[in-house]
Amino acid sequence: MSTERTVQSITPAVLHRLVQEGRAPRLLDVRTPGEFRTVHVPGSYNVPLSTLREHRAELLSHLDEELVLVCRSGRRAREAEQALTRAGLPNLRVLEGGMNAWEADGAPVARGPERWDMERQVRLVAGSTVPATGLFGLLVPGVHLIGTAVGAGLTYAALSNSCAMGVLLSKLPYNRGPRTDIRTVVSELRSAS
Repeated sequence: MSTERTVQSITPAVLHRLVQEGRAPRLLDVRTPGEFRTVHVPGSYNVPLSTLREHRAELLSHLDEELVLVCRSGRRAREAEQALTRAGLPNLRVLEGGMNAWEADGAPVARGPERWDMERQVRLVAGSTVPATGLFGLLVPGVHLIGTAVGAGLTYAALSNSCAMGVLLSKLPYNRGPRTDIRTVVSELRSAS
């Protein structure tokens, strides 16, 4: 018998209907500020996964109602759900398919300056590193091993459902966008109550 808890989810169609009816739960988008700024569900709050993990105890008193967690595809939202559940917060749901599914469903979005999403950035960096180090390795022995390490890292990322390269890329100014500190997040959550 499995002891793993099933993550509760909500489809984009159901959430969109709740939004239209004025009965929307609070929406927390756990993507990076840069991703959030590019496109997000109107009325959602940006609480990056790293901020949420680090400050979940401070956030708990401001998240006592029904809550839907949003990210690009659903993976980071499930991680946020696990962190908040361990901290004792009930009534959590994850937007099925994340922003990808929300947009595909034709639901409304708020748009900012266009940026590449994290997965696309990882593909660019990994994809260009492997052939570049392979070619450069013809001139400098051993350099090709960098490409081998990147390939091994991507394999580990797939098996562990994590991505160290994505974490590193999220630290770049391009991905950070406006700084999201805990005081700002709490202030926004309070003003919406």
